[in-house]
Amino acid sequence: MRKVILRGVRDGLPIGLGYFAVAFSLGITARNAGLSPLQGFIASFLNHASAGEYALYSLIAANAAFWEIAAVILVTNIRYLLMSTALSQKLRPETPMIQRMAAGFCITDEIFAIGIAWPGALSLTYLFSAFILADLMWSAGTMTGIIAGNVLPANVVSALSVAIYGMFLAIIIPPARKNKVIAGLVAAAFACSFAVNRISIFSGMSDGVKVILLTVAISAIAAALFPVKDDEETGGKAV
Repeated sequence: MRKVILRGVRDGLPIGLGYFAVAFSLGITARNAGLSPLQGFIASFLNHASAGEYALYSLIAANAAFWEIAAVILVTNIRYLLMSTALSQKLRPETPMIQRMAAGFCITDEIFAIGIAWPGALSLTYLFSAFILADLMWSAGTMTGIIAGNVLPANVVSALSVAIYGMFLAIIIPPARKNKVIAGLVAAAFACSFAVNRISIFSGMSDGVKVILLTVAISAIAAALFPVKDDEETGGKAV
């Protein structure tokens, strides 16, 4: 048990360090939305996706309704439903439901990756050890960003706010360079977002509703026009 915990901590530490750096920028955004350090810490501890958390703070700043915030968070984090389904196949059949639910709460992109890579049946002790450390560092990064935003000069805070956009560019540019379909969809998303914010018929909609409609519409069209083939159809190669 001790070795498994130490292995989880060892694998969770580098993930947590990366999380801290990203969450610091999110903390600047949270500070601009009016959140306190404690509120930012709790928000990050419960929301484990940078895109979802950025959407959360942006909607809070825009005074969006609770249902709009919930819907946007559901859409931006919905991939974790698939990850949970996949990871559940690694659990022993006798694993209690409460432990399965706890494992689902622990899933992030990186935690999912190390969990899937675990040989044989997944050790929940290992998963929890890695997640707790990484999530605490993620939450601490957000809290630190909020504190720094309250202390640093306004021009420095403004400069640090740009870092969050750099993070998202770092996410979308590599896959866009490899796949022309993704590049086209990214460009289409930018164009549609710009158009929706300029067309008068959408002026009565809140930012939250616009994000929901665009996300669902563009992803649905992309899935219909450019379906991703499974491994059997591609000879075992991912598309």
